[in-house]
Amino acid sequence: MKTIAYVDGFNLYYQLLKRHPEARWLNVEALIRMYLDPESELIEIRYYTAKIDAKINPTAPVDQQSYLNALRSTPIVKPTFGKFLTTRAWMRLVHPPEIRPRDADNVMTPPYPAMVRVFKNEEKGSDVNLGVHLVQDAYLGRFEQAIIVTNDTDLLEPMRIVTQDIAKPVGLFTPANKPSEKLKSQASFVRHMTPADARKCQFPDRVEFGRKGKVAVRPNDWCIRED
Repeated sequence: MKTIAYVDGFNLYYQLLKRHPEARWLNVEALIRMYLDPESELIEIRYYTAKIDAKINPTAPVDQQSYLNALRSTPIVKPTFGKFLTTRAWMRLVHPPEIRPRDADNVMTPPYPAMVRVFKNEEKGSDVNLGVHLVQDAYLGRFEQAIIVTNDTDLLEPMRIVTQDIAKPVGLFTPANKPSEKLKSQASFVRHMTPADARKCQFPDRVEFGRKGKVAVRPNDWCIRED
């Protein structure tokens, strides 16, 4: 059964990989194949993400580019890029302010302001691109079965169109601890991705990519942690 997988890169990161840096050097093709049935023929992986900037974390763009280079070593992975925006926005402050333990030295004291300016990070376009391509590919007969890697309910309607109106199966490979019940209701089948499985599907620390044998190197802080 010809299968195309559609990966929501940011959702995969925030739901599964952010708290597990040792799993971030992920061979996404290997992880998807781990959950596929034997009769499924994985012909393409469409990976949706956006280039991040250095305003919050100066090393993040370099780490991300290393990973994108590693993905180039797997020919069936096809990245599609949206836009990543970092803006300064005014937002209401929770009273009393809640401070993360690592920021405990920067405690606010009363009287608390009603509004504060914060960095607001937004990823634009990936979910729209994924949903449009999923429906388009289904109508054009490019797959017999689709896989979506996400837990984003914005993709509920594209899933419904493909499963109900076009009558093609869509599997939900969810990276979330608590998968969306709405997404599960529209999925033809569900697989739950886990950090343990992601750790089994890592690229080598050095990966050759491109025609000239360039090398992508695993970032130092994406280390392998011994259980």
